[in-house]
Parts: sequence; structure tokens; C-alpha cells
Amino acid sequence: KYHGAMLTIPETDLVVHPLCLGGNVFGWSADESQSHAVLSAYASHGGNFIDSADVYSEWKDGNKGGESESIIGRWLKAQDRSSFVIATKVSKLSTRSGLAPENIIAACNDSLQRLQTDYIDIYYSHSDDPSVPIAETLGAYAQLMSEGKIRYIAASQHTGARLQEALNISRDQGLPSYIALQDHYNLVERNPFESEQQDVLATNGLSALPFYGLARGFLTGKYRPGVTVDSVRADGVKEYENDKGWAVIDKLDAIAKAHNSSISAVALAWLRANPQVSTPIASARTVEQLNEIIEVLHLSDQEVSMLNSASA
Repeated sequence: KYHGAMLTIPETDLVVHPLCLGGNVFGWSADESQSHAVLSAYASHGGNFIDSADVYSEWKDGNKGGESESIIGRWLKAQDRSSFVIATKVSKLSTRSGLAPENIIAACNDSLQRLQTDYIDIYYSHSDDPSVPIAETLGAYAQLMSEGKIRYIAASQHTGARLQEALNISRDQGLPSYIALQDHYNLVERNPFESEQQDVLATNGLSALPFYGLARGFLTGKYRPGVTVDSVRADGVKEYENDKGWAVIDKLDAIAKAHNSSISAVALAWLRANPQVSTPIASARTVEQLNEIIEVLHLSDQEVSMLNSASA
């Protein structure tokens, strides 16, 4: 699985750093210069795998979507494009929503323009769209692949059953096939990944690229009983501030001290210890935050089971 520090995503020839840098904060809580500093710091560590979406960050007042891709695109222009693996997504931007073929093609062209590149390495169906026959969606991807605009496709936020249905259609109709699943998975949110998505990936020889690997920042250790954190994401972690959540933080603390590392690096190492995970995704607003997540640790079986029982 690993080439030195790098790994190949199963079912692809994409060789990537074991941390995928999330672009959801670019143009939201990180402005352009902060974002470029984080991207450059990530690249200086050998990082080459950047994840975005057309909808990032439409939710911020004054934004219209596409901000993250545009920021990445302006940075990428000064780099050697071929040494980076760029992933982005379609279906959640309000002006380009869903997985209808004409929408996918228009959205892809928009993303290529913002990213200032002529191809996307992994193009995700950002969420399932039951209103469109899966074969039609896959047919649009086939067209984009034949034009050289996308290299691989993957699914995000699909149930295990719907992912399997799409894989069956790909196989039966000779259509492009999803090579991975991106969904919510971390030490304090273990299902539905473990309960129903993981088996589908294992059966089909595919991997997961979990997002919210640090539970919106809760698993960085900056949230503590009685501490108020000033963050745009603070409300999103309230559900983890309970006995189970603090027990997980305690275990992460102990393991981080033993490795002389950060709590974030241990939480990401726990994800990598799952054989169905290839590369966790985590974002950083500042270079300091990037430095906490970039170290790639290997946990012992005992450390993994300590974390498993604390988070069960």
C-alpha cells in the first residue's frame, strides 16, 4: 500500500501523500493568502493531493460557490500541475445541483476553468441524486473521460447499497466505475461507515477517503471541558462534548505523548489503520494547523484497540 511515504489509491494509478488536504476552508475561514500559505506548506512536506468541490464555500455570506477551486487554481498555476492529484465534486452547488448529465458536463467545465487546469484527477458525485438514473450519470462521466477532462470518478455521501448498485451498473453496462467513497468517518462518528459502507468497499476492492477526519476540529484536542473555543465550527462539535468524547480525547492525549506527536496526527493515524481507508482528508486554516496534521504516524495494534474501545 505504501511507496515510502506515498500510497497508491486502489483501482487507480494515482500515487498520493497519506494526507489529503481538504479545501473546504479556502475562501471561507481562510482567505486567499492564508490558503496559499497552507497549500505551499503542504507541498513543502511532499503533499500532492488536494480535495475541493464546486460548492466550497457558497455558504459564506457574499460567496457564490467556486471560491475554493479558484484559490487552488491561482496557486496551482505557479506549480507543476502534473505532480499534483486534484479532486473536486459536482451536485451540491445551488446553481449546478444534481447529477443530470447536462449539469455534470457544465459543472465540470466550470470547475476546470476555476482550477485553471485541463483535467481533474478524481471527480466526485458529491451526493447521491436518486432522481437521475445512475446509468445516465455514469454516461456523462464516460463522455468527460473520453474528452480527457476527468481521469477517475468517485462517490461521496452514498449509502453502501446505492454505491453497490452503481458499481453493478458500471460492470453490467461497461460504464466508468467509482473508485472510492468519500464520507463522514472519524473516532467519534464511526457509523454508518463501519455498519454499512465499509463492507461494500471491501467486497469491491475499493477504499474510503474519510472527511471530517478530525470531527470538525474536536479531535485536535483544542476543545476541553470548560474551554470556550472561538471557531466558525465550534457549534458543530457540541454533540461530541460528553463523557465518551472526553474519554476519546484522553486516550488520544496519552498516545500522542508516547509518540511525541499531536492529537490530530494520532486521530488521523487511527483512520489509516482501517484497511478500508486509503487517505483521510483534513483541512487547515493556518500553517500551524497544517503542521499538526501532516505527520504520518503508525499506531500499534494495542493503540488502535485502546481507541476503538474508548470510542465504541
